[in-house]
This record gives sequence, structure tokens and C-alpha cells, in this order.
Amino acid sequence: MSELAQDAYPLTNESEPSSLHDINKVPDQTDVVYRIAVRDLEVTWSIGVYDYEHQKRQPILINLDLEARALDDWDADDYQAVPCYARIVERIGQMAAEGHVKLVETLANRIAEMCLEDDRILSAKIRVEKPEALKNAGSVGVEITRTRIA
Repeated sequence: MSELAQDAYPLTNESEPSSLHDINKVPDQTDVVYRIAVRDLEVTWSIGVYDYEHQKRQPILINLDLEARALDDWDADDYQAVPCYARIVERIGQMAAEGHVKLVETLANRIAEMCLEDDRILSAKIRVEKPEALKNAGSVGVEITRTRIA
């Protein structure tokens, strides 16, 4: 090994973990977050500013990236300890049934607010797209990020 490599990566026991347990040690819980993702959720919605968009529901694609607090016990395998993505998706479906929304910005913000109602969720990045809005584009939409105020 070259001197340069030895300086950068010394072969001492100081850099090696003292045991296998140290390798698997969970960092301080205040520093740990994890992400929950929902991709390309398709929901039909009454959305848009034009008169014809009030007459017919259209497909909307929703993507969620949620940052959640660390679990107290990662090995507990406890469903109650985590935000439930199925429940979040169910609530989005309920929101779709509540009535017309003019702007995708409004919709994205409402979804983010709903996600942040769960205290375990620290931030919510929401993308809402209208695939049928423009004939010459795959979709149009917005993405917002909302963060819990400390």
C-alpha cells in the first residue's frame, strides 16, 4: 500500500469496529429519519379552472415522499408505531369525493397538510400531476414540500 493510501486509510485497529454489535448500532434517534413513498397513485378528481373540467372527473397522479421520525424500537415490527401509507391513500380518496378543486397547487397543499396531521411525519413532499391537461405533454403538475414547524 502506498504512503498516500496508508495516510488516507490507516491499517490500525482504531478505525475498525470493536465488535459486530457496533456495526449494527442504531444512531442517536434524534438524528434518524426514514422515508415513506407512494408512487404514481392514480385518483380520479374533479379538478381544474375551465368549465369543462367541472363536468368530468379526470385522472390525477399523486406522488408522496414523507419523512418520518425514527422508530423507538426498529426490531419491534409494530404496525401501530409507523404512519400507515394505506390510511393516507384512503384519506386522499375521501378528499377526492369532497368536491371540486381548481388548482393542483391547492390540492398538493391539502394533501401535505393531511399528511402532517400525523405527528410522526416531519415533512411531506407532494407531487400532483394532470396527465390529460396538455395533449403534447405526458403530464403537467406541481411539487411542494411542507415541513413541520418545530
